[in-house]
Amino acid sequence: MSDHDILSDAEREALSAVMLEPDLPAQRVLIVDDDKDSRELLSEILALDGIRCMTAASAETALKMLKEKPSIGLVITDLRMGHIDGLDLIRQVRESERAELPFIIVSGDADVKDAIAAMHLRVVDFLLKPVDTGTLLELVKHELGIMDEQTPT
Repeated sequence: MSDHDILSDAEREALSAVMLEPDLPAQRVLIVDDDKDSRELLSEILALDGIRCMTAASAETALKMLKEKPSIGLVITDLRMGHIDGLDLIRQVRESERAELPFIIVSGDADVKDAIAAMHLRVVDFLLKPVDTGTLLELVKHELGIMDEQTPT
């Protein structure tokens, strides 16, 4: 340790260990859909690729989870739901402390007006059901900063 070092050798080692820690909590995906089967299917598809998910059956539940769970790094939401639909959910989040959170909309019932509204709300993408799982996985991994181990051929 030189006279100009602020940290002791022990402090420097501890800092290095923390910065190189490989087990930092992974960002989770929150799946919001009032249809239980759709929620479970999307969660299983992502889990098969090692992506950790949480689910919510309503936008109200999703808003509560977003306040309580900072590990949520991406939201996949249905468009048509109960009291608060997918677009309203995104609007409310855009006005909160989580305003920059990325969203992917997955819907079986949408029109051009919905897609335009979604783009104005800065969604990552708008996918129609049945979802192309390859496209969904690619979008999710990109948004969470997960690199594929496979090299392009």
